[in-house]
Amino acid sequence: MLKINNLHKSYKMGDSSLHVLKGIDLHVDKGEMVAIMGSSGSGKSTLLNIIGILDELDSGEYTLDDIEIKDLTEKKAAQYRNKFLGFVFQSFNLINFKNALENVALPLYYQGQKRKERQEKAMFHLEKVGLSDWSTHLPNELSGGQKQRVAIARALAAEPKLLLADEPTGALDSATSHEIMQFLQQLNDEGKTILIVTHEEDISLMCKRIVRLKDGVIMEDKKIKQNRL
Repeated sequence: MLKINNLHKSYKMGDSSLHVLKGIDLHVDKGEMVAIMGSSGSGKSTLLNIIGILDELDSGEYTLDDIEIKDLTEKKAAQYRNKFLGFVFQSFNLINFKNALENVALPLYYQGQKRKERQEKAMFHLEKVGLSDWSTHLPNELSGGQKQRVAIARALAAEPKLLLADEPTGALDSATSHEIMQFLQQLNDEGKTILIVTHEEDISLMCKRIVRLKDGVIMEDKKIKQNRL
């Protein structure tokens, strides 16, 4: 599903450069649920941006679903993101003037699907996250947990191969965080491959594998017994 070998990434800082990722090796198989952990500055956000085809590696190899991700034009990168990846963010990133149904349907618009098909698929995924009754509500009429469910439905609408969640519970209280994680576990049980960046230990323990980063290097990569609530 995802293979990264000897990945390096640096950023220029004036006359010097900051070496952020220092030879990362990471393989994720279909159906895994992996937590990527690390303190601020560990490189986890940079790694997620490269996996999400939002940033480019300097050297090494990155293969996603048997396709090498390298030297892409912005148009091709956007096509691959839409084809392979679904994104869930800490701040939800919903469009405030669009209702829940319209937010979920948005990736399908960029895929060129017709309006009726977009709406049917969007409603299907809203039902999947238990929010069909809230389809006409704007984001400011939803709770934090409901907003994140809409964001997850939007990420799933384009039927991605890999779901990337960047601190998906960071803006939620503990009870709502566990509710969202239970839903992600359910998606994983159905076969969805999920990668979660988090700094919260209890959230990582609800995954099946933990990868710990420190100073741009993987310090630990182990499978765990998953916590189920």
